[in-house]
Amino acid sequence: MRSRYKWRWSKMTTPATTTSDTSVARHPRTEHILPLPHIPETVSAVRHRARTVLARWALPTETADDAILVISEPITNAIAHARPPAVLLLSMPEADGRHALRVEVTDAGPLPRPRRSPESPPPAEHGRGTGIIAALSMRHGISRHLHRMTRWAELHVASGHTGSAATASP
Repeated sequence: MRSRYKWRWSKMTTPATTTSDTSVARHPRTEHILPLPHIPETVSAVRHRARTVLARWALPTETADDAILVISEPITNAIAHARPPAVLLLSMPEADGRHALRVEVTDAGPLPRPRRSPESPPPAEHGRGTGIIAALSMRHGISRHLHRMTRWAELHVASGHTGSAATASP
């Protein structure tokens, strides 16, 4: 069933921010920006669109599969637990002489959370995202800015791959 929502991937209301991580230099031809509407269908749609972008960049299948898992975690959190607007930035920077796939999800910061009683057990279905990201990425982190937060991760891309098949998003 087709969604009734029209996705506009090339436009966004708030630009993605770079983190304070200064060892990263972006190559302008290997960057893609995807706005994240705050609706449940977003996660699936963004995974599909990200897979298309990664294939266009000719990333190895294993790297693309890992990237889809890494992408899913912060976008799910941004939609479920953060204030809009949110945006995903995919890029292929060169960090310390190595190529990496950089995943950044920027949102407007966390929503206020209801207080849980000290006796209630933690939810069994939540809380594993950071472990997944840590296992699949070379490095990851969170950058906090005034009125926004960026969760980022970098995945290793095999040497010799420069993302030359990539084009910038319109």
